[in-house]
Amino acid sequence: MPPLSADDVRHFQEDGHLSPIDALSPAEAFRLREQLEDFEERHGPIVKNYSVKAHMVLPWLNDLVRDPRILDAVESIIGPNIFVWGASFFIKEARDPGFVTWHQDAKYVGLEPPHTVTAWIAFTPSNETNGALRVIPGTHRELLPHADSFHEHNLLSRGQEITVEVDADRAVMMPLEPGQFSVHDARLVHGSDPNMSGDRRIGYVVRYIPTYMKQTLGERDTALLVRGVDEYGHFEHEPSPAMELDPETVAYRAALMGDLNKMLFKDANKPS
Repeated sequence: MPPLSADDVRHFQEDGHLSPIDALSPAEAFRLREQLEDFEERHGPIVKNYSVKAHMVLPWLNDLVRDPRILDAVESIIGPNIFVWGASFFIKEARDPGFVTWHQDAKYVGLEPPHTVTAWIAFTPSNETNGALRVIPGTHRELLPHADSFHEHNLLSRGQEITVEVDADRAVMMPLEPGQFSVHDARLVHGSDPNMSGDRRIGYVVRYIPTYMKQTLGERDTALLVRGVDEYGHFEHEPSPAMELDPETVAYRAALMGDLNKMLFKDANKPS
């Protein structure tokens, strides 16, 4: 797709989000779901072992995070030199109580300056019934206080939740059809409700950053260069898998997850 229009970029800058953006065809999205569920049939639920940075072990996901139809939109916001810093599956099973509390991602990740763009890529429909992403426009201008709840049904790693009053009446639903994606600023207040439908809701959520950003919570951090060049050297470059569960990238990912967890659970009130 062509880059975002000037009006689209202005909307993102002012409100902190943009949706929906067309990328993959419905058939391509259906194929992604097929590949995911084929992997799960052979290896068990992906969220148990490979939810985070699954593109490091699955070539078809590595292709997805590099898809020019997604990167063109991201480039319109953060420029031509782009890392994938993180990515996670957010899967809500049918009639699952899982939810996401109001929070801001940038509060916990240590990336500065705060120019992360999160792309929420839909493998299935994402709507009001199955717990689509909700955002509160304009809340990306300051970071708010949070606390950790570690609630068993909260899909966030720490159950992090904003501790001041959030005006939920201003919330905007971000519905997506399979193959579409949304983008939001990592500082934007967002959350989602449980899936009340009879089918899974599947999204792969990719956090894109410009190469000039730095990690402030630890000495070592890694990222995957997906467009342009890295002139700064702030991040160790991640390898891409040559095959499914490539032993090299599986081992690399396993080693870095310890460092990543130390950063993301820094100052948590419960061990990771």
